Amino acid sequence: MPPFDYSPPPYDGPSADEIMAKRKEFLSPSLFHFYKKPLHVVAGKRQYLFDEEGRRYVDAFGGIATVCCGHCHPDVVDAIVNQTKRLQHSTVLYLNSAIADFAEALASKLPGDLKVVFFTNSGTEANELAIMMAKLYTGCHDIISLRNGYHGNAAGTMGATGQSIWKFNVVQSGVHHAMNPDPYRGVFGSQGEMYAKDVQDLIDFGTSGNVAAFISEAIQGVGGIVELAPGYLPAVYGSIKKAGGLCIADEVQSGFARTGSHFWGFETQGVVPDIVTMAKSIGNGIPLGAVVTTPQIAEVLTRRNYFNTFGGNPVCTAAGLAVLKVIEKENLQENALAVGSYLKDRLLVLKDKYEIIGDVRGRGLMLGVELVTDRQLKTPAKAEILHVLGQMKELGVLIGKGGFYGNVFRITPPLCFTKEDADFLVDSMDYIMSKM
Repeated sequence: MPPFDYSPPPYDGPSADEIMAKRKEFLSPSLFHFYKKPLHVVAGKRQYLFDEEGRRYVDAFGGIATVCCGHCHPDVVDAIVNQTKRLQHSTVLYLNSAIADFAEALASKLPGDLKVVFFTNSGTEANELAIMMAKLYTGCHDIISLRNGYHGNAAGTMGATGQSIWKFNVVQSGVHHAMNPDPYRGVFGSQGEMYAKDVQDLIDFGTSGNVAAFISEAIQGVGGIVELAPGYLPAVYGSIKKAGGLCIADEVQSGFARTGSHFWGFETQGVVPDIVTMAKSIGNGIPLGAVVTTPQIAEVLTRRNYFNTFGGNPVCTAAGLAVLKVIEKENLQENALAVGSYLKDRLLVLKDKYEIIGDVRGRGLMLGVELVTDRQLKTPAKAEILHVLGQMKELGVLIGKGGFYGNVFRITPPLCFTKEDADFLVDSMDYIMSKM
């Protein structure tokens, strides 16, 4: 493991068994965990996590693409502590500089007329608001999203989500799920414009001819790090505009420099959306989300009262502003590109070595490794991925998994990840697969 000059204070809190017992008794039974023996994390620093015994792990999951600056970054921590000491909460009914300063800074990172910000507490909440605004602005109710996409777990966002494993049996109406432009599993390979025809078909045969919005991620996170086929979004955005709809870019996972090549995922497709939603990396772990749109679209929320008690909270927005400053000061976008490209190249070499690796994809520090038992049939390696995941933890590497079949490694570390960390991750995976 790469050397790191830090040791957390000794832990003297409850044991993992005690925490697990309380979790089973007092928390929702819907909660699940990785590993047969759940990991008990008690401290974090930069791109590393520590368990109750002080053992260090390379964090290549980043709290599900959430920790961008690194765990407990001093600049972000100081911003949170200082604001908390001064004013923890008031209300947006009063003036406060934290929310205004962050909104201005955030708007400066977006193209065109995307400059009006609504703060929320999560990505689900941001997507719910974006969908509602699109319906109000257009006067239409039909939403088009993608199969395999994920947008949240509330009423509207669950409807937009395109995976049955994340959808409860409740009313979810008015959403049409288009063919997923998946270069690996999709029927048209990397031909983005061919997949885009399905969206036009949905408009022509499944709606009145007018729609409220199209919502998609540029790189599907929960869906298994699926980067949309090239040329897809420009073609789809054209169809949606002709149908009077708005285009919503879900940047909850791919935003804030994670792709390395661009600050926002949608920029990789050369499009400018009407509404952008974001969360996760926006606060480096603070509960914070946002919707950014144009002044014209933002106007729809003046038709009635719209209010969010905690959206734009001084502590959260102070943290958000600190995150933007750290990304710029420490050149984290450039690091995501350099280290991410290096890591992807090393993973591609591993793919040539082991038949179980069916695909390596993504960009920057948002990478996916899909495991299959048969490359021709692309049979998901469900059991094998659990074995590798567990063994990686034993060697000191934490990575995520996802995809509809649960057979894709999700590699989304803090953006301060180094080439040495990348080497340790790949070498560990190489060692484990060599023993299988």
